[in-house]
This record gives sequence, structure tokens and C-alpha cells, in this order.
Amino acid sequence: MTTFIKTATLGLAVALAPIAAAAEERLAFGSTNAQSAHYAYFAAIAKVVNNANEDYQASVVETGATVDNLKRMARGQLDIGLITTSALYHANEGIKTFDGTPIDSKLLWAYSLAPQNVVVRRDAGVDAIAELDGKRFGPGQRGSSTEATSQDVMSTLGIEPDWVRGSNGELAAAIKDDRAIGFIKSAVGTKFDALTTDIATFTPVQVLGLTEEQTAKIRSELPELSVVEMPGGEMENSGPYTTWGFMIGVSARPDLPEDTAYNIVKAVMEDTTEQATAFPNVAGQNLAELTLQYATSKLHPGAIRYFEEIGLTVPDTLK
Repeated sequence: MTTFIKTATLGLAVALAPIAAAAEERLAFGSTNAQSAHYAYFAAIAKVVNNANEDYQASVVETGATVDNLKRMARGQLDIGLITTSALYHANEGIKTFDGTPIDSKLLWAYSLAPQNVVVRRDAGVDAIAELDGKRFGPGQRGSSTEATSQDVMSTLGIEPDWVRGSNGELAAAIKDDRAIGFIKSAVGTKFDALTTDIATFTPVQVLGLTEEQTAKIRSELPELSVVEMPGGEMENSGPYTTWGFMIGVSARPDLPEDTAYNIVKAVMEDTTEQATAFPNVAGQNLAELTLQYATSKLHPGAIRYFEEIGLTVPDTLK
């Protein structure tokens, strides 16, 4: 009898084991290529989410970044993914890359502002963006969000540079060799990125800002972009100037439950060490406030719930 009870109990435990394991929710976080600093950021947030929620098992998936992530989320292959706010806007509206195939992915948070610097050689004799018309100039790395956005902005402003195409390294070499007068490159926060700093070390450059009229046109005709006020400085050869930009952030698959989104956002917003260690640009940043300041797409209800819970006002335009 005792042997039967022990056997039955063991059998019941074995039978229940898969049920217990199944209760753990697996989450796939789509990032970008593994060599990118943004991949490290996603590894950090997966760790944060797992530590904060014992029922979750989040893992990072190497992907082709924004567009790939949005398409995979639409197919239910990813739960959340890295995006640029401009591409997310296009996906929501079903325009440009997503023409006729809208994706109802909602923004969870943004973590890195990417202002776009219009950088030119100081000896080029060009002191305004409008003067780029007809000049040999790089729109940004071939195939990048910077390249696509640069073309949209210049077309909207009625400016037609003689575009020079290539990788970031090829464009930098063309500027140094005076085969191109400059290029458009994402800043890191309010400063030059490492590549532009390298160019400026040997080839004096300056940054061109938007006029008030150009700024108004971008606000009106390219609502997916943010207008960014930059401080300028000695290396930029400028005082404060205005440029455009987009945020790098995280959005959710169309049917991600509100509670899951809330738990992910809460864990990430309340983390003070992991993200900053993996991606130093977020150190000291209030990601919730940054998101509300620069977001151009609707927020996920789970994110809205958390932001309002901590006392922030979410604009109606983001609901």
C-alpha cells in the first residue's frame, strides 16, 4: 500500500512538472546584430525583466533591426523589438517601407535620442543647408534610417544634393579626401559620434542648422520626426542650432497583453544599474520623461498605465 502511494505521488509529481514549467512565460526580445551596442542594451533589459518577474523568461534574438523587428512582431515571432520612432510611425500609418501593410505595434519606451547632424567641411564654402543643393554630399550610411530620413528631409525642403553613397567608413574617407563636402550622421546625445569626431580631428568641419522656416516645414510635413535643439560647441563650429532626429526605442507586438507590457515597462523604468552599464548613454536619463518628450507614435496601454501611475501626464496624442 505504501509503495503504491509513493509511486502514485511520484507519478503525480512527474505529471505536474510540465504544467509548472508551462506556467513560465517565454518572451523574445528582438534587437539588432550582436556587434551593436544596442544588442548589449537588449541583453541588459532581458536580464532586468527576468530578475523582476519570476514568471518570465526573456531572451534576446539577433535580428536585422527596426524593419525586420516590426515585421517579425506582426507575425508574432517577437514580443518586443528595437525600433526607431520614425519607422514605427511609418509602420503604424502603412506608408513608405510599410506601404499598404500597416503594423499596429505600440511604443513601450524610448531610450536614445538620435539627432541628425548636417556636417560639412569648413573649407567647402557652404554655410546653410539650402546651399547643399547640387553639392556632393552623403545622406548617411547606405541602407540606414539616417539615409532614408535624410532623403525625406531634403526632398521636403526642396534641396537636391549630388548624393554620394556608401558605408560610413567610405563616406568619412570621401570627406577627408575632399571627394564629398560632408554627410549627415547621427549624434550621440548632443555630441559628435566617434566617426565624426575622427573626421573633425584632421579635417575642420562645421554643423549646419535648420532655419525657422525649415523647422516649421519639417514639423508640418514629417510628423514622424522630432525637432531637436542642440547646444553646439567648438568642434561643431557653432552656437546653439536646431536639427531633426528620431528616437531609438522599444515597441510591442500588436497583441501583447496590457499586463505583460506594464510589467516589462515597470521593470525597465525602475532599473538603475543594468541598462547604464550595458549602454552608458542612458546613465542619468529619465526614460519615461524622455519617451513622452520625443515620442511620435501611440504608446501601448501598459506603458500608459505605468507612466500615469508614477504621476506623469501622457498627452492625448500618444494615447
